[in-house]
Amino acid sequence: MATTLKLILGDQLNCEHSWFRTTDPEVVFVLMEVRQETDYVLHHAQKIIAIFAGMREMARQLQEAGHRVHYLRIDDVDNRQSLTANLDFLIARYQAGALHWQAPDEYRLDQQLQNYAAQLSIAAQMDDSEHFYTSRDEAARHFDGRARWLMESFYRRMRSHHGVLMTASGKPLGDQWNFDHDNREAWPGTPWEPADIRPRHDHSALWQTIQDAGIASFGAPSAADFRWPLNRAEALRQLDHFIQHALPHFGRFQDAMSSKAWRLFHSLLSFAMNSKMLDPQTVVARVEAAYQAGTVPLASAEGYIRQILGWREYVRGVYWHRMPGYDQLNAFGHQTPLPHWFWDGQTRMRCLAAAIGQSLEHAHSHHINRLMVIGNFSLLAGLSPQALHAWYLGVYIDAFEWVELPNTLGMSQFADGGLLATKPYVASAAYIDRMSDYCKGCFYQKKLRTGERACPYNALYWDFFQRNAATLGKNQRLGMVYMQLRKMEPGTLAALQEQASQSRAALETL
Repeated sequence: MATTLKLILGDQLNCEHSWFRTTDPEVVFVLMEVRQETDYVLHHAQKIIAIFAGMREMARQLQEAGHRVHYLRIDDVDNRQSLTANLDFLIARYQAGALHWQAPDEYRLDQQLQNYAAQLSIAAQMDDSEHFYTSRDEAARHFDGRARWLMESFYRRMRSHHGVLMTASGKPLGDQWNFDHDNREAWPGTPWEPADIRPRHDHSALWQTIQDAGIASFGAPSAADFRWPLNRAEALRQLDHFIQHALPHFGRFQDAMSSKAWRLFHSLLSFAMNSKMLDPQTVVARVEAAYQAGTVPLASAEGYIRQILGWREYVRGVYWHRMPGYDQLNAFGHQTPLPHWFWDGQTRMRCLAAAIGQSLEHAHSHHINRLMVIGNFSLLAGLSPQALHAWYLGVYIDAFEWVELPNTLGMSQFADGGLLATKPYVASAAYIDRMSDYCKGCFYQKKLRTGERACPYNALYWDFFQRNAATLGKNQRLGMVYMQLRKMEPGTLAALQEQASQSRAALETL
């Protein structure tokens, strides 16, 4: 029999996949570290280390289980540094009669492999990744014929269909679907965030190999004390610790921000899930079981499950329905490049210094920092959504395009004109002050709207809505904003617009 090659991508590290249930001497599993994937966007150092280390760990586990594995390291002399060139080499080397791959979760890779397979003279087949609750087009079929894709509608369908947090009579537990209103408290400093029990790895040698290969990166590598899980067992230990020690408080404080505690009560499992070491079904089942056992409040369990069963599946559906082309949308025509402090965190705005600083140090920052600090400022200041997309995709260890792109261009930057979000998610300093300690000790004064020490968010906020009144003024969710603008004295509005103009002109020195 001819050899079959089975390709495993860097975000397909699922040792539970049906591919691995039995060993077959005629099957060779292929994993490769390639410049194609390290170089298409500038990545955080920890993201490169994590994916390479995770792939190497998976190859080790497969070999220990008796599978044949061909692993191409970044510095192997046989490495052609692209998926397809390496596949050409391996097909010839093994005289392979078939190629299988798991469905990619990024459009560019899906197209690359489909086009490559179409010109092969051997059998080629794409298999399911066996990870998600839904198929690529399931959300589109759910919303077929509807003018707007409301996530809440999709989420309720998912809860009902999979019987998650439901009564025997088919009603949601607690007689409501969504407890978001209970999950918006600022963190007062107690209880303290749980101990960080994530694994510790020394990847100094791997990091040296990455540097020697000439791969560009940014952010702190933390290679000698690397804290991200590299396999399912490590991720499960982290999940169980999260459920026991952090999830009881997650609901109340999931939107809180603090300069003192960057993890707070978040699970930090998104990398393990998005690289498929950990499946969403297991996470949801264990969280639901904790609620049923009485150890986790319903609001916390529902809030966490909504992010996975609802939002995660929903944005994947948006991505596959809108690609190609979604990544080029720019409803407001914003073109301003990212200022230098996106790369070094050196800004006098304490909130941005904290949120970006966490991102550069840990390759992670939780969703409110991403949305309501970094994304909020970017939209108000008119930064290029494409430049921001590339930064988010590179800086965050959990960022793969299927999940990051809709969150950035749709939810954060409203660059799709409202295809995903019902309104732009922007706010002045008052919101940041209410949900964090960032305003304390900041060079800028949270209550000032004009002047040298005025918080830039304040004038930029009003200027943004004034500049975009033609497109946003009829949005029912923004009625209060435009009512306040209409009541504003002309001189006051003019001063705010001038202040905003000065801030946009001086972005590099804010």
